[in-house]
Amino acid sequence: MESGLSEIGSTKMFDGFNKRYKHYSETLGCSMTFSVYFPPSASSSRRFPVLYWLSGLTCTDENFIIKSGAQRAASTRGIALVVPDTSPRGLNIEGEADSYDFGVGAGFYLNATQEKWKNWRMYDYIVSELPKLLSENFSQLDTTRASISGHSMGGHGALTIYLKNLDKYKSVSAFAPIANPINCQWGQKAFTNYLGGNKAAWEEYDATCLISKFNNLSATILIDQGENDQFFPDQLLPSKFEEACKKVNAPLLLRLHPGYDHSYYFIATFIEDHITHHSQALKL
Repeated sequence: MESGLSEIGSTKMFDGFNKRYKHYSETLGCSMTFSVYFPPSASSSRRFPVLYWLSGLTCTDENFIIKSGAQRAASTRGIALVVPDTSPRGLNIEGEADSYDFGVGAGFYLNATQEKWKNWRMYDYIVSELPKLLSENFSQLDTTRASISGHSMGGHGALTIYLKNLDKYKSVSAFAPIANPINCQWGQKAFTNYLGGNKAAWEEYDATCLISKFNNLSATILIDQGENDQFFPDQLLPSKFEEACKKVNAPLLLRLHPGYDHSYYFIATFIEDHITHHSQALKL
């Protein structure tokens, strides 16, 4: 394999395989891991569309693969799942691991502009470097047919990346996304440190701000939110995103689920709906 890409794990599941890889990222300046679920294939010439999953605070590429159960539906539908990590690792920047909501495991899927955090370029890694790496190394993946999804910080990442790259992704969905980060504590802390004090720069990474500019959507946005989610009232703010969508007639299906929390039990409950949502957009 090119680019120093090495396979570091392989597990059979629903007749396909979870595979884990390590590579050196030029974008981030460090070694990175990512996971791919390859659905079963009867023919070596078959190419699978890709669903990128962006995880939340503190996660690695393994949480979704181990906990979501998404492979069952992905196997049936013939969609490859691509799961990157949530930040650069091993750079040993002072303070990078001092808190769960900033630094390591908390890249917020943006390109940092502050000198100290200049390696935190998860936006470019997800949008440019990773798809190129996949297309160069895996002939069975069709990266031109892609959709994107995520949870919490990753839901924020999925929404913002999708809206700014409508030519690259067929659809988006999210579980409990940080939908209006400029107005919540998590977002304000991250954006201040990564992007500095310029609030206009913050708006470039806020789905509620972006939907007013980028709303020529070919598919409905699907968001699931648990009503027993401890972060729902103060950090996630999906109603702000819903209001912004209504203003520009952007198609949004926001589903509130009584009793569900912020965990992977919630994700596992509704993940099949999300895979179905993306397979329809990918015309499978």
